[in-house]
Amino acid sequence: MKIAIIGFGAAAIGFIERAKKQHIEIHVFEKSKDIYSSSISGIRADGKLFVSKEMGGELDVDLELQKQLVDFWISKTENNSVETGHSFSNQKYYKSFYSKGFLPIHSDFYHLGTDQLKEVLYNIFEEYKQHKNIHFHFNSEVKEISVSEGKVTLNGDQEFEKVVVAVGRSGHKLVKTIIAKHPELIVDSSKVDLGIRFELPNHIVEDLNREMYEFKIKFKSRTGYMVRTFCNNPSGYVVPENYGDFITVNGHSKLKEKSKNTNFAILTTVQLTEPFNDPIGYGSHIAKLTNILAGKKVILQTYSHFKDSKRTKKLYRVLPTLADSEYILGDINLAYPRRLIESIIDFIENLNEVVPGIANPDNLIYAPEIKFYSNTLDNEKFENLKFIGDCSGYTRSIIYATAHGHIMAEKLIAK
Repeated sequence: MKIAIIGFGAAAIGFIERAKKQHIEIHVFEKSKDIYSSSISGIRADGKLFVSKEMGGELDVDLELQKQLVDFWISKTENNSVETGHSFSNQKYYKSFYSKGFLPIHSDFYHLGTDQLKEVLYNIFEEYKQHKNIHFHFNSEVKEISVSEGKVTLNGDQEFEKVVVAVGRSGHKLVKTIIAKHPELIVDSSKVDLGIRFELPNHIVEDLNREMYEFKIKFKSRTGYMVRTFCNNPSGYVVPENYGDFITVNGHSKLKEKSKNTNFAILTTVQLTEPFNDPIGYGSHIAKLTNILAGKKVILQTYSHFKDSKRTKKLYRVLPTLADSEYILGDINLAYPRRLIESIIDFIENLNEVVPGIANPDNLIYAPEIKFYSNTLDNEKFENLKFIGDCSGYTRSIIYATAHGHIMAEKLIAK
């Protein structure tokens, strides 16, 4: 069997790890020029792994497989170097958050750190490169996929028996192109995750960071929207994420080099009804509108100005970890829907009741933070075209994406 995998991220690695000993010829197509230039955001930035049944995606991934995959990633580090934490294993914290209307999420965390991720990825790549049935094609962006009985064609000229799309969130353009040809692939296109990146001094959340490393919570705001935390980075850094035609914001943390700030995302899940069917288009539009205001940069605003709809012109006690050249001071209210902003404000004000200082006026808010994994795609529609990882709409994390690749490989091998 001859299989093409589009993208070399967590999902692709999970697929290859399960299939590498089979009699399968695997071709990996990656648009980046080499392994060090890979556009893998989930692996390249931070490298947070977790074991949980309450977060990470819509798949049913048993805890044993999750633990095996965590061990796999850790085994590729130097001397098994990781930071660990346990979200809400302490009942005192669980009850404190629960009493204020939050839904605490249980999870075990393992943090690899951005500074050793390139080495981890390189180690995996070097191992796979030794297999005679695994072939890597860098500088090979796949822009078009055509499906017919018995074969799938890439860019009009390369034929494969099966193609597995594993492009992650950054590959939303390719997925959108495929959906335009085959709209019947969409199972659910009603959800969008929009929000901000929040940054504050370490001392405000140092007890939480020490206890859990990452605190995962959900909250039903007074607008009706569900709001959640995502990707907490103790002593971390805010970074831009370039999607080509627009810039968003993200965060990460290193294993050795530390900052004086903690950052995390606050995301609002917006669920819309017909005729809405383009969550990626909607999220992209808001990102582009934000970039227009900021001159292809992200917007930075203090929390008090965000809450009061005023443009920030000066900062006070909290200094950003994002480079000065990557942001402008402005007003996010000019780009974001008001209901979304009210949901985020309600979340922060209530969180301040549990963690005093969260709502300090000079804490920092960056936008846009948008997660492009909202289209849920039908993997039963085509026998020879499959979608795995965040681009499929079923996963939200490194471990669940890796597991999705593993599970898909098992199904194809069995057939």
